Amino acid sequence: MIPDWMVGANRPFDSILVANRGEIAVRVLKAAKESGLRGVAIFSDPDTGSLHAEIADEAVHLPGTTLAETYLNADAIIAAARDTGAQAIHPGFGFLSERADFANAVNDAGLIWIGPPARAIETMGDKISARRCMIEYGVPVIPGEEIAISVGSDHLGVLAAAAARIGYPLLLKASAGGGGKGMRSVHEPKMLRTEYEAAAREATAAFGDGTVYVERLLTGARHVEIQILADSHGNCIHLNERDCSLQRRHQKVIEEAPSPAVTTEIRDSMGKAAVQAAQAVDYEGAGTVEFLLSSKGDFFFLEMNTRLQVEHPVTEMITGIDLVQKQFEVAAGMHLGLTQSDIGITGHAMEARIYAEDPSKGFLPAIGRLAMWQAPQGPGIRVDTGVREGDEVTVDFDPMLAKLIVHAPSRTAAARRLDIALSNLHALGVTTNIGFIRQMASNPTFLSGGITTDYLDSTPISEFAEPEPDHATLVAIAAAANRFGLDRAGTGGVEAIIDEHTGHSGDPFRTLSRSFP
Repeated sequence: MIPDWMVGANRPFDSILVANRGEIAVRVLKAAKESGLRGVAIFSDPDTGSLHAEIADEAVHLPGTTLAETYLNADAIIAAARDTGAQAIHPGFGFLSERADFANAVNDAGLIWIGPPARAIETMGDKISARRCMIEYGVPVIPGEEIAISVGSDHLGVLAAAAARIGYPLLLKASAGGGGKGMRSVHEPKMLRTEYEAAAREATAAFGDGTVYVERLLTGARHVEIQILADSHGNCIHLNERDCSLQRRHQKVIEEAPSPAVTTEIRDSMGKAAVQAAQAVDYEGAGTVEFLLSSKGDFFFLEMNTRLQVEHPVTEMITGIDLVQKQFEVAAGMHLGLTQSDIGITGHAMEARIYAEDPSKGFLPAIGRLAMWQAPQGPGIRVDTGVREGDEVTVDFDPMLAKLIVHAPSRTAAARRLDIALSNLHALGVTTNIGFIRQMASNPTFLSGGITTDYLDSTPISEFAEPEPDHATLVAIAAAANRFGLDRAGTGGVEAIIDEHTGHSGDPFRTLSRSFP
């Protein structure tokens, strides 16, 4: 049944399939339920019994263990939508979310694509074509040259000549890339060949396209992005900025909104440029235009992400607008129902990405069973996650466990709330970056708003080492390990373990294969 709010829409639908997994699948499925839509999940073999599959109204198993067989299998996903009667597909982020061919396939199957037009994805997905488009529409771009350099042949001479004209330091970037993959900085000529070959190899492995291009590397800059919303009726607005400058190897660590470095004048100019970028490709839905902001206040186009961003919650917190709900409305052919004058800023929001990784070992991904997972609660605290206590963290997927988002009246209050919330986020059984994030959240440079994109990569990791746990903490960890039997690994099966509290063999909370209400 079509929900009341969608009655009269040009392209109404009553059900969606989420072509994703983990926390973003949970986020979209919850939004669907709140909007009166039936939600369908897909899951692979490693995701059997996962949270996103459990909360869906219906879940479809995609046989296989590889991504190509499951979450990147467009034919299987579309077939799952047809078999379950889902009328629309939401791609989430990652996987197939920025594949123009998938968007076309969904539309060709008679389904509704909850995302931008394929042409917009294609244009903005290629950094060279995106750059050309931005220049044509008057959006400022980073000084550089549009030189397509493909893997498979020696283009060092052409590359070296371009580098000499642009000047060092410079940045080699995968044309089809994103998330920091296929990106290498070069500070001196002798490293040009090595870094080019590394960038091309990584781009080929991650995106199937080894093309890279070269641009000037702006040091001491900030990474600021603008959230935009557009409908199919020509309306396009921006929802202010997010600051993502605190990043490690081009991977964001803590994001916040608004940016402590953006003035009202910069916000207006950058917002207008973002809207121009979106209108240049007839964009529809939610998207993000990323910029580099120099210390002088100049900004330059980086790229456009034609999907929902991981850090979208901080924008929702300061504007009060549900971006996923707006994606549903736009996909149904409805008007935005908002004008630029409706968009304000209330308070300050921060988001920390919680990973199963070991900062002391170069942020090596960690695996294990979440023997304890207790998320903080309270005013101004939101946790978006796809895991539960008892879930296994494996090497099959990205190691992000959750996003911890806080909102407060001011930036100082938000930073304090983030630190307190992190102190109340308890994860045992797997190594996490919680301690590292706490150190960053209380770092004087971060608190002063002076973080630039090169801060973490130029600062020894030892400066952010968390202090040794005190005696009380060690006792608590030992008690939890004892309660869950983690201190008795290797002593036999669960039948051999006598629970000291019940006297029975085997702890039922260790043997449950899923959670129950």
